[in-house]
Amino acid sequence: MRRMQLTTVEHEQWEDIVKTTSDRRLRDRCQAVLMASRGRKRTAIAQDLGGHRTTVQLWLQPYHERGVEGLPIQWAPGQPGRIPETLAPTIQAWVQAGPAGCGLDRANWTYEERATYVSQATGIEVKRTAMRDFCQRHSLRPYRPTYHSLRGAPQKQQAAREELAALKKKPTQGRAGC
Repeated sequence: MRRMQLTTVEHEQWEDIVKTTSDRRLRDRCQAVLMASRGRKRTAIAQDLGGHRTTVQLWLQPYHERGVEGLPIQWAPGQPGRIPETLAPTIQAWVQAGPAGCGLDRANWTYEERATYVSQATGIEVKRTAMRDFCQRHSLRPYRPTYHSLRGAPQKQQAAREELAALKKKPTQGRAGC
């Protein structure tokens, strides 16, 4: 086991990270470094943090090799999405047109219906959950669309804005203060 030496500045930096980070796993790793610098054995560190000795060893090894940059958690990239990002503008246009604009007799989209429509239109087999993830990434909502203002007549929108501004400027007839 290598003895870990931290300078006073490094020790304060680690304690600051432990106190301020919201990531529990990073906090545990920083605590493991602080405990190891105080001479605690890996088994005792693992017991205090509720882990295994080997896990603590895997946390401390990157710190020995790369320093502070070795501690942050690195996520695996994961599987690419089933729906290509190049289809985002097309799907967004379908959502804005609504099911009726795409020749369907419905008032609102569901994720299942969007997935079926994408499969029919593009030939890409997509499940409801993949469509839900795609829509959440691109801020597309199925039931309460947020794009009604894009579909309204610009003249009516401007008139409504002016009317609203005039209402805000009117003084209210209030009670006399005490």
